[in-house]
Amino acid sequence: MGVPTLSTLSTLSTLSIIFGVFNGASTAALVPRWDQGNLTNGNFNASCAALAKSISIENVTVNFANFVSSGTNLTFPNSDPSCTRPFQVVSADLCRVNMNVLTSNSSGFVMEAWLPKNWTGRFLSTGNGGLGGCVQYEDMAYTAQQGFAVVGTDNGHTGNGGKAFLNSPEIVADFAFRATHTGVVVGKQISKSFYGSEHKKSYYLGCSTGGRQGFKSAQDFPNDFDGVVVGAPAVAFNSLNSWANHFYILTGKNTSENFLPAPLWTTVNTEILNQCDSLDGLKDGIIEDPSLCNFDAKPLLCAPGVTDGCLTSAQVNTVTQVFTGLFGEDGYLIYPRMQPGSELQAVRLYYTGLPSPFADWYRYSVKKDPNWDPATLTPADITLALQQNPSNIETWKGDLSEFQAAGGKLLHWHGMQDPIISSDNSARYYDFVSQTMGKSPAELDEFYRYFRISGTGHCSSGPGAWKIGQSILGSSEQTSQDNILMRIVDWVENGAAPETVRGHKYVNDTASLGTQFVRNHCRYPTRNVYDGQGDPNLETSWACTN
Repeated sequence: MGVPTLSTLSTLSTLSIIFGVFNGASTAALVPRWDQGNLTNGNFNASCAALAKSISIENVTVNFANFVSSGTNLTFPNSDPSCTRPFQVVSADLCRVNMNVLTSNSSGFVMEAWLPKNWTGRFLSTGNGGLGGCVQYEDMAYTAQQGFAVVGTDNGHTGNGGKAFLNSPEIVADFAFRATHTGVVVGKQISKSFYGSEHKKSYYLGCSTGGRQGFKSAQDFPNDFDGVVVGAPAVAFNSLNSWANHFYILTGKNTSENFLPAPLWTTVNTEILNQCDSLDGLKDGIIEDPSLCNFDAKPLLCAPGVTDGCLTSAQVNTVTQVFTGLFGEDGYLIYPRMQPGSELQAVRLYYTGLPSPFADWYRYSVKKDPNWDPATLTPADITLALQQNPSNIETWKGDLSEFQAAGGKLLHWHGMQDPIISSDNSARYYDFVSQTMGKSPAELDEFYRYFRISGTGHCSSGPGAWKIGQSILGSSEQTSQDNILMRIVDWVENGAAPETVRGHKYVNDTASLGTQFVRNHCRYPTRNVYDGQGDPNLETSWACTN
């Protein structure tokens, strides 16, 4: 989609999307423009070096523009340790541009644009993760390698904590939507200046918080992207944070009678597989469709006189509550249950007997108290979080008609063993869109398709065929059927809508060791079922059924 100028930002949304200094900004002057042919014929390095001085965009300061050769191991000595990204290997010749962007008198963000020499004419924005104060350089490297002019931001603050949110609504606005959108606007102009022509198509790739950012773009800025890939989206954001914090209430500390030590969660997992693994026709340790698993924890109750390998009545109640949705003061569903099958990973995050590692949103934004104790979470707090909803960060709009009208395509996926964001919520959002727009799945298929990726954790990993091309870590074969990023490109540019998304499971998750099995993941609401006869490692032995 097209390149808006900064002067048009204030008209892009009735939400007054760009505050302070960006309101009414004048059109940026971007000179000079270089011919793309010259860029690929020896002048690329010189053009990159000249870019920093040639860009003039209001409220944007270019810190440097450097040529980076393929194979360079970039280091980021000033990166916050919580970002866990001290370096990144780059696999394409590119021009790296680093900038500071002001969004108000009290807020701004750091962004980078990576402009590859092998540009395909495509633009892409990456997203963030967690509380989102880290540029995801790995996603920039992954997409630049494939010829996208790509941008990424630190989302308006530094590091993965939430301290910056305290009494800072402008910083929260950057985190909620503004940094991503403004980064796209600035990035498109820089790309046009450098290459001498506008991009042909614009794309988005993100998971977790990045998934929420992708949906926020489709909901509020329908012209930003032609194609959007969102994984494990943190939509219903305030509700998700309430749900993440409530597990501490359920389990208590590790001295509580309600608490389950980690080995007992292995016992729970074994019983879940006993009850639900064969629902897809094959007992292989993977539940294809957890929504069919109505797990009953009562068989794990200790018999009289038995204390090993079983649960007390208090522990049975804890497990039952974990796999039950969170409801609010008025009986309204705040957030769905944790899906069965994720417990071996979730025990390291939510069932530890310690506060949630994601409690900062409540501490610094909702309660505005750095000393807030998650053990005091109440239904009234949950209501408060929903009522506050700063910058509509909940990201729970069901009407995507403007995105559809703009010709956008949305490819949504979620791992069915996600231990951080329940995959049940992705189906809930898809159904909400269907109900809000009054469209059946067949009608939504025109622009919005959701795929359930079995045996997959949060954005990656797991016992299933989780490598679908969603990232460097998840890279697989480079055909459009095997690579979800190329899948959206094929849909947008060739009209080839995806019927399935093929995933690969390599031996020890290492491609050089060979393929363990391949599976075509089904489009919701259909589900994968084994035919009972063929080799279960072959995709042809499985079928998508209603």
